[in-house]
Amino acid sequence: MEKTATIDLKKEHQVTLETPRYKYSFIAKMFFFGMDLIAGKKNNLSKAKLLEILASIPYRVWEIRHYLKLTRKFRNSERIKEVKNVIDWGRDAQDNEYTHLLVIHEKMKEDGMKDKWYLSPFVTFFAVLSYVIIAKTMAFFNQKRAFLFNAEFENHAEGVYAGMVRDNPQWEEQKVDNEFVGQYTDADTWADVFRRIMLDERDHMNHSFEFCGKPDLVQKYEGMPEGYEDPKLATPIKP
Repeated sequence: MEKTATIDLKKEHQVTLETPRYKYSFIAKMFFFGMDLIAGKKNNLSKAKLLEILASIPYRVWEIRHYLKLTRKFRNSERIKEVKNVIDWGRDAQDNEYTHLLVIHEKMKEDGMKDKWYLSPFVTFFAVLSYVIIAKTMAFFNQKRAFLFNAEFENHAEGVYAGMVRDNPQWEEQKVDNEFVGQYTDADTWADVFRRIMLDERDHMNHSFEFCGKPDLVQKYEGMPEGYEDPKLATPIKP
């Protein structure tokens, strides 16, 4: 996502800490409970890495599903526009989530940290498989509900990053000297790098709320990406 305006990252970090989390559905609560059972309740880089491994899955599922819709609905130009909005957003979002994963990996390498046991290929395979099944099932039966579940996931992720920055005050003094991370954001410190990721998750949440027909739940902030006033985003995508 392109960000051109100056954003007060510390201010938005405080907003996230002070804003109550979205009132999660039962299935979202159970999903987050399962993650805490595996990775523990404490927010750390390994847990964030697991989040990012899973985060891009719904966007890939929707992209494939909506390409099939493009083929079926090619005669309906208005429908095609709606479907392409989801595909374009999904591509951008999954690339962004993958970048987060790489940024976290760079930080862990810099600190000499090893992956936790739950990041082993065996465990992540089943975690990914489970989430693929959930994402495909939700999208098949109710795409609008799939978008809402993703909003819950991204809201949870925003809180995880905000909590990590709060719990790691040493990041405020740690300067960023990493070429890859510098390509992602021009933040000076690692604290601001993770605040930037925190805001990316808020952006994903906001777009999820738009696509599921709940634009009133969008959390606006100064410098946020453009597009939230676009009427086609405020119209929930049809099944």
